[in-house]
Amino acid sequence: MSDTLLRPPRLRRPAIAALGVLALALGALQSVVEPALPLLQRELGLGPSEGALVANTLLVTGAVLTPVAGKLGDRYGGKRVLLRLMAVVAAGGLLAGLAPGLPLLLLGQVLQGAMVGVLPLSFILVRAHLPAGRTQAAIGLVVALFTGGGMLGMLGAGLIADHLSWHWMFVLPTLVVVAATVLVARLMPSDAPVRHDERIDWPGVVLLSATLLAFMLGLVLLTGGGLPPLAAGALLALVAVLATAWVRVERRAVSPMVDLRMLARPAMWQACLLTLLVTVTLGMVTLLLPQLLAVPGDGYGFDADTTDIGLYLLPGAIAGAMSDAVGGVAARRFGARAVVAVAALATAATMFALAAQHDAAWQLALAKTLTAFAAGIATTALLAGAATAVDPGDTGIATGLLVVTRVIGVVVGAQIAGGLLAAGTDAGTGLPAEAAFTTGFAVTGVAAALGLFLARAAKGTRASRSAHTADSAQPVDSAQPVDSAHPVESAHATAKEGTRS
Repeated sequence: MSDTLLRPPRLRRPAIAALGVLALALGALQSVVEPALPLLQRELGLGPSEGALVANTLLVTGAVLTPVAGKLGDRYGGKRVLLRLMAVVAAGGLLAGLAPGLPLLLLGQVLQGAMVGVLPLSFILVRAHLPAGRTQAAIGLVVALFTGGGMLGMLGAGLIADHLSWHWMFVLPTLVVVAATVLVARLMPSDAPVRHDERIDWPGVVLLSATLLAFMLGLVLLTGGGLPPLAAGALLALVAVLATAWVRVERRAVSPMVDLRMLARPAMWQACLLTLLVTVTLGMVTLLLPQLLAVPGDGYGFDADTTDIGLYLLPGAIAGAMSDAVGGVAARRFGARAVVAVAALATAATMFALAAQHDAAWQLALAKTLTAFAAGIATTALLAGAATAVDPGDTGIATGLLVVTRVIGVVVGAQIAGGLLAAGTDAGTGLPAEAAFTTGFAVTGVAAALGLFLARAAKGTRASRSAHTADSAQPVDSAQPVDSAHPVESAHATAKEGTRS
């Protein structure tokens, strides 16, 4: 009798539908900036480096807030934290929609970054209210809808901006988020906290946030070329001091946000290094291609508007969504390092070819598709390999480290590409010269080739040490497939599942 009374209420279809609509709206709100970035730069008078900051602020804050949201969900209940998080996201969406300039737009993006934390909170809810046989399907549905919303936002951003204004790109999805949140509040049963006594590592959260923000500010100022050497050195020292303080706090914390001991394991530091290189190339491609598509068609540009850019980038978004399942299967069959090596080779060949020939829009669309697919299978393979190389109780920590590494890589890549375009901007026209894009594509190809070299070197190191390692019976490359639909979201899903198990 008591077991029946204590059994949590099961999710009904309307509650699952409300959660799915919320994921769809959040995915759309997340993705509207990429195709509209050239439009935002023109409307707000932003340079390439500032545009890269707008594109990446949400990713950075999302990476910082997601593990915090997961821990708060365990501590206070998933539904309770989700509703409060959605209030922050709604405020950020409305602020971005009403922003007259860059400062408020950036603040809106910072607040919207809380949306990534919805994924682990959603997984808490479905695990609490669904039987084990349906949990994985529900998690897959939420992630798929988030990715589908991203495609919807990429397509709809141009239509909304062209027929209304860029402000409505943020306002309309935000209104759907608010409506879906109300439905979730009414239809979703509450869940009991799982961990009542787990301490939140607030000093670690604050220091990591400050380190990442200082790091981003330094990248923008340095790539913009307007920072004196003394100020650049001071900013570099500030980042180093904040990072050192964060490491010291994490070492002493009873329940650290990131367990730094994981980085000492070869499986982890190799996976983090390769993930960083893969995502640096992804970030460069993500910034370079829309910029070239938007350049007026005077010899090398295509004068594409926001709608056209969204259509050109759509095949890449679809390829990126499909690549996660392929990456998991390929990692299980061929090994994570082999998958990364093939992906790096394909990316390097694509970018060198694009540096030599980029006079047709279909070439850019094809390059986006190939590089997005390659980056997706590589990051998923590395995630799966690391997850199976550590103890089951460390799965969440391992995948969480890779999430942070992936976000930093995308940010760094976009800022490098923005700096290359800024350095090659013509003073008369205010537009990047064709040589700047050619250099950017070539540098991206070199970064991908470096990833290929490191993948082979890491494999060789692993093989040479396997005879002397006690636990070498479980190789890094024997990865299991990851159930996901997007690199960032799949990492959050696996991280939360591993932590809670």
